[in-house]
Amino acid sequence: MFEIREKPEMVERAMLVSVYFDPSEAGEKQAMLDELEDLVSNLGIGIAGKHLIKSRDMHAKFLCGTGKAQEVKQLALDCRADCVVFDNMLSPSQQREWERLVDECVIDREEVILDIFARRARTREATLQVELARMQYSLPRMARMWNHLDRQGGGSGGGKGGGGAARGEGEKQIEVDRRLARARIEAIQRELVLVTRQRATQRKERERQAVATAAIVGYTNAGKSSLLSLVSGSEVMARDMLFATLDTTTRKIELPHGQPLLLTDTVGFIRNLPHRLVEAFKSTLEEAVLADFLIQVVDASDPEAVRHYETTLEVLNELGAGDKPMIVVLNKVDLVPEERRGALETLLAPHFSGRVVPMSVKEGNGEGDLLNACVEMLESRVRRARFLIPYTRSDLVAAMHSEGKVFSTEYVEEGTLLEAVLPVAFYNKLESFLADR
Repeated sequence: MFEIREKPEMVERAMLVSVYFDPSEAGEKQAMLDELEDLVSNLGIGIAGKHLIKSRDMHAKFLCGTGKAQEVKQLALDCRADCVVFDNMLSPSQQREWERLVDECVIDREEVILDIFARRARTREATLQVELARMQYSLPRMARMWNHLDRQGGGSGGGKGGGGAARGEGEKQIEVDRRLARARIEAIQRELVLVTRQRATQRKERERQAVATAAIVGYTNAGKSSLLSLVSGSEVMARDMLFATLDTTTRKIELPHGQPLLLTDTVGFIRNLPHRLVEAFKSTLEEAVLADFLIQVVDASDPEAVRHYETTLEVLNELGAGDKPMIVVLNKVDLVPEERRGALETLLAPHFSGRVVPMSVKEGNGEGDLLNACVEMLESRVRRARFLIPYTRSDLVAAMHSEGKVFSTEYVEEGTLLEAVLPVAFYNKLESFLADR
């Protein structure tokens, strides 16, 4: 998406800019600019410089005033940047004005995140979701791709006729491209509807089996995939990079009391996560909405841990999952001094009334505490009892094995005697077979 220039070439050196208006926002804007540096670096682009630009008022043309815009242009020249990246979200017209001013590629935070998502997508579903978001972002910006025709037309043909012909060619092609883009968007949306139906079918099957579900959520790179790998004992791709996971991964684990639990890893969140990405990934993020409870992973070693926690809650609220029961995992506590850990739990207290579990996923510490917290969370969903099942109902014995945990089996004259932990819904169906009534 970056290579929209008169002579397309790979971006090598980017200057990062954040425009702000309220002096009290300077600290938060600096933290977000630092985060933008991580995002851009994840694309393999070098950082030529980064600057906070204070503007008294917001302006429609450049976001900041003309004088500040000229200052940004000079900064870009001084550091020899071949791209300017704004932490602010730029409108299509602002993006065009900036590119005319600095005569270089200009992008915003949303475009950076979209490009990272595009590089991380692996499955067909994730690829479609990212493509949809990128097409919707690019549609109103297609004029940028044809700016070079206007420039060529203005300098060739020796008069109005030459410029008019080139502009006509560009305008005609823009309309063709827009029609193609709209058609592609509609095709992707139709395909994603089919994916959503398929997910709904899979979910109904899980509900029929009465297996409890939990979704692992949290800020990007907090350790969600590593946590799933630890508790499930199976490899899930976990890398020290932003948005390493775009596809949901579900693993079945067994809790200490024997009940099965389906754990699903989800895409990571980030501050100012583009709304179009939330919309595009709705079928994936529904796993969080429909789970029985959530496990939010927070990187306790990050200075912005509380803000990351709040950002995750904001996205969950947007999805309609803000009121879900939740366990908070404070990950990487081995990197945090004891006093800082206590202070962090205190800071979380006003926002959260559930269970907080300190862990070091990398070191494997705290796994038992988390599993016990899951047991407590699900206590209202399971029952442990002894059942006497007639030999004529072997189907119920098979169902008990598949939907719960059978601890003992004894064959007596009246039938099969089993001690088992079962989901409440299934337990209620078998109350007439209780052995200790």
